Amino acid sequence: QLQLVESGGGLVQSGGSLRLSCVVSGRTFDAYAIGWFRQAPGKEREGIGCISKSGDSANYADSVKGRFTISRDNAKNTVYLQMNSLEPEDTGVYYCAGRRVLTSSWCSTSYGMDYWGKGTLVTVSS
Repeated sequence: QLQLVESGGGLVQSGGSLRLSCVVSGRTFDAYAIGWFRQAPGKEREGIGCISKSGDSANYADSVKGRFTISRDNAKNTVYLQMNSLEPEDTGVYYCAGRRVLTSSWCSTSYGMDYWGKGTLVTVSS
């Protein structure tokens, strides 16, 4: 089992920033690529980005590219999602998820994830 716990959500004004954390425990953290997903009210969950298990490769959805940055600290078993220039459309519940991978520099949010956190709510006011 891999346990993931998100934190750092809250209420922020449009144009502001937040940093979410995803603390991972239970198994070998550095064997897992980590993805970030969000679900806006009334919409399906979408993948917004991911980071490889080595931390040297990250991918982003077009909707957040240039505004969001994913990083990881394998010594702390933590993945971060830095969100800048937030917009009301970024409002939603944000989830991190882990997928065990063989390739060090690969990640994707388009494939099934093995473990999920429970999410943290981000609300961006206009």
